[in-house]
Amino acid sequence: MTATVLVVGASGVVGTAAVEKFLREGWRVLAVSRRPPELGPDPANRRIDVDSLQHLSVDLRDRAACEAAFSTLGSVTHVVYAAVSEQPGLVRGWRDPEQMALNADLLRNVLDPLGAVAGLEHLSLLQGTKAYGAHLHPIPVPARERAPRDPHPNFYWLQEDLVRERAAAGGWSFTILRPQLIVGPNHGVVMNLPPVIGAYAALRHDEGKPFSFPGGVPYVWEAADARLVASVLHWAATNAVAAGETYNVTNGDVFDWRNLWPAMAEVLGVPTGPDEPVELATYLPAQADRWDRLVQRHGLRPIGMADLLGESHHYADRCFAYGATTPRPPTFVSTVKLRQAGFCEVYDTEESFCTWLQALVERRILPRG
Repeated sequence: MTATVLVVGASGVVGTAAVEKFLREGWRVLAVSRRPPELGPDPANRRIDVDSLQHLSVDLRDRAACEAAFSTLGSVTHVVYAAVSEQPGLVRGWRDPEQMALNADLLRNVLDPLGAVAGLEHLSLLQGTKAYGAHLHPIPVPARERAPRDPHPNFYWLQEDLVRERAAAGGWSFTILRPQLIVGPNHGVVMNLPPVIGAYAALRHDEGKPFSFPGGVPYVWEAADARLVASVLHWAATNAVAAGETYNVTNGDVFDWRNLWPAMAEVLGVPTGPDEPVELATYLPAQADRWDRLVQRHGLRPIGMADLLGESHHYADRCFAYGATTPRPPTFVSTVKLRQAGFCEVYDTEESFCTWLQALVERRILPRG
């Protein structure tokens, strides 16, 4: 019997990559999101069997709609939960109790109807480095999964406790992933940098200005390609060693933004220049009209600035350390546990950013030059 995975949050960065990965591995996929995921070409030219994909448009805030949609899904064997609700402005919502409670309720609205599904075997849940308190204080270097739970309010803990409770009662297993800075081709989402970087480059070029790094002090970091996260999700769904475990996920290298800048500039066909701090959360929305003219001039898809960015321009300022004048504490995580468990796939972070910028150009979402 073909396994069936329910991917919740299927139009997001991780969700879309998971849909593609499971389809290419021969699974039946039920994709849950308010808009269908945009599937892209596979670098290995493996065909996506679209006949194995079904899209369900469900508002996870609507409990009645969730009950109607999920209570009859008796074929579901696995769940990838990649949905998240963030507030406008992004960062300020990370400490908001209402935002935390809402994210717990969204997951509950999925799990309650699925509780009657007899064949459920496994669920994967996404967290991140906020689990270590990286948004609040310096964290150990490297942060390890075996560390005690960081004592701060976080919807991660609300969701994790709910999953542990339901898994024990329902007899199914779960795996928790903590990826760093996920990189993919999706636009209009809460945290994905390639559309932000590409729009900034295009607007600067249109002004006759160089593609200068807009952030603050140098900051060495790690990232995780969306394809890598999807591969870990598939691995966790098919390997019993992952049951009940938590894994950090990164590409396997480290990077500094200024060293990525020339390669990204080459993909986008724009010249670089000296650093010039720019608050992208302010600059990009203010350029909405000019962006519309660029879209028309280059024959791009008619996607306005707000729909292009989502909340990712706020994330960009944080990632680029805009306004920071003193070094920020590093947020490195150990991926030894994942590799010792048998998953050893890696990605080159520079290649990740360049691949997804090129994909956005080919999809006529970003211009080149």
